Amino acid sequence: MPLCTANMAVLDQDTSKDLVGGDGLPKLPLPALKDTLDMYLRCMKHLLTEEQFNKTQHIVKEFGAPGGVGELLQSKLMERRENKANWVYDYWLNDMYLNNRLALPVNSSPVMVFPLQNFRAPIDSLRFAAHLISGVLEYKTLLDARALPLDYARGQLAGTPLCMEQYYRLFTSYRLPGPERDTLVAQESSVMPEPEHIIVACKNQFFVLDVVINFRRLNERDLLTQLEKIARMADSEEEQLPPIGLLTSDGRTEWAESRSVLMRESTNRDSLDMIERCMCLVCLDEATEPELSDSTRAMLMLHGGGVAKSGGNRWYDKPMQFVVGADGCCGVVCEHSPFEGIVLVQCTEYLLKYMIGSPSKLVRAASVSELPAPRRLRWKCTPEIHKLLASSSDKLQRLVKNLDMNVHKFWDYGKEFIKKQKMSPDAFIQVALQLAYYRCHGRPVSTYESASIRRFQEGRVDNIRSATPEALAFVKVMTEGELSTNDTEKMEKLRGAITAQTKYTILAITGMAIDNHLLGLREIAHELKMEKPEIFKDKAHLISNQFILSTSQVPTTVEMFCCYGPVLPNGYGACYNPQSDHIIFSVSSFHESPQTSSTAFVKCLVQGLLDMKDLCSKCNFSSNLTAQRQVQTVETHTQTEINWQNKTPQRTADLTKSKQTLPQVLLKTPDLTKVEAQTQTSSQGEAQAIYKNGGKS
Repeated sequence: MPLCTANMAVLDQDTSKDLVGGDGLPKLPLPALKDTLDMYLRCMKHLLTEEQFNKTQHIVKEFGAPGGVGELLQSKLMERRENKANWVYDYWLNDMYLNNRLALPVNSSPVMVFPLQNFRAPIDSLRFAAHLISGVLEYKTLLDARALPLDYARGQLAGTPLCMEQYYRLFTSYRLPGPERDTLVAQESSVMPEPEHIIVACKNQFFVLDVVINFRRLNERDLLTQLEKIARMADSEEEQLPPIGLLTSDGRTEWAESRSVLMRESTNRDSLDMIERCMCLVCLDEATEPELSDSTRAMLMLHGGGVAKSGGNRWYDKPMQFVVGADGCCGVVCEHSPFEGIVLVQCTEYLLKYMIGSPSKLVRAASVSELPAPRRLRWKCTPEIHKLLASSSDKLQRLVKNLDMNVHKFWDYGKEFIKKQKMSPDAFIQVALQLAYYRCHGRPVSTYESASIRRFQEGRVDNIRSATPEALAFVKVMTEGELSTNDTEKMEKLRGAITAQTKYTILAITGMAIDNHLLGLREIAHELKMEKPEIFKDKAHLISNQFILSTSQVPTTVEMFCCYGPVLPNGYGACYNPQSDHIIFSVSSFHESPQTSSTAFVKCLVQGLLDMKDLCSKCNFSSNLTAQRQVQTVETHTQTEINWQNKTPQRTADLTKSKQTLPQVLLKTPDLTKVEAQTQTSSQGEAQAIYKNGGKS
């Protein structure tokens, strides 16, 4: 394992034998072996040929036989659960992120895209950046004091407290590249004071912006003054240095090798240390595109536009990079290994609400006299480093050309219409995504939607397998059986698909899904130096983990949207943000794949959503009264199963109002901050769906 930067420590599990941790949260449960194996077969049967399934069924039966390999591995996992705060955390972190050798931009790092800003002069973008940094410092004050209100689950198991640890990695962690595996490191304030600086990237140059000088935090006017100095310093052509940030956009093994070369020079070591220990990056980008559509801004946020634009004006290993473009293209680039999407959303919404609710404080105030100039980071570049930079630049440019992004705002209806059908909006959209893929490609595929397991100590995510047999039955009658099947039967199939999706979601958020369990069994076998069990060499296991459709719900209360790239060369990334009267979809794929097209997928998705609405409208017109009586009966006896109707029009109005007023007190009043159990973005599936009222909203 690579040496950690000074003042850093590897993030690891605390050993604990208690079933409930010091924070009061229970440990992640370990599902029964038989339950997981049965569910695995159920999830895979319709994705395999009959011959493949028969072989897999035999292998699974042998693995789960009494006294067999499966029982041995299960017993070892039970021991591990006794001795770890979270039995799957290390396995999951390595498998999902740290072992992955792909470049971070597009492949791993999700982004939040802000509304297009109207900057009329260069000073406007610097004012925006200064205001944003002030918000970051306010938020970090809450984090440092451990004063963030506790998040609570809503819907199923409402009121359950959620693990908050991910929030405290936002500004204190760093992904260190390694030749075979990266290392997630975190600053240890107990060793020495946390750094009090931000790195500002401008014209591919990096500058140290001290936010505390003479024991006083800089006010917004001081921050603007320093940013103006940085902009002038970056303009100095005689001091221009190579765009070293490009190296961080390369594959992880290549970047680890390049970093080793950089580390030979003490000047470079000092610069790397300052970047790796900073709170975050603020990237001041130059104007690039004449036309800044949602899709264009999404792509620019994901990869910076390559070396010719802002691709070198980044440092992808830092968890939070705030991008402020002179042309109004703004957002956040997130390194995903320290935290899930809900943490990114909560932090970003706080900042935007801070900026709206707290007018820019650029009035004359007590200032630090003669502020020292920000410091430019220096690099000593040998011919070898220049060669590495050229290679990284070429690969990033290929990634830029390859990304096929389509951001579509679907205005025909939003989540309120879906709730009126007594259905979970998230489950409804997941079924629509299955329909879209089937119409495009004529087959179902393994699908990823991450479910938050923050109800448990150190909880991150598990996978909701949305490609259910019930979803396949529905999409078939909507395509192959479109004319031969009546609407009542189609509606039954739709409700069956929604119910199956909801049930699997409940399994996942309560720690009883199959993916983490299978991962644990595989990894414990590896630790025991056993030959890899046949179940993990079987083709079905490979197919089950090829997530051609990587989906996520990332709902926001502020106008912005999330997006990320596909996780496979022939796959799609599908991120969606359901609002009351519309849904924002961000669909990505790769141009190099002859099988995929983001535009074609969006076209099928839109048609499917319209067809599903028509189906609901037709069927509900004739059976509305009967359905209402059935729902009331079910609700009386099984309150915890389905209660989408609990959201009143008044609550909807309140939410709409909150979007306009954006009260800054949202994160300062514990009673107002109960956050839903969410399913979240995973970059390998990077998904995020807030789970509400027995399902997800």
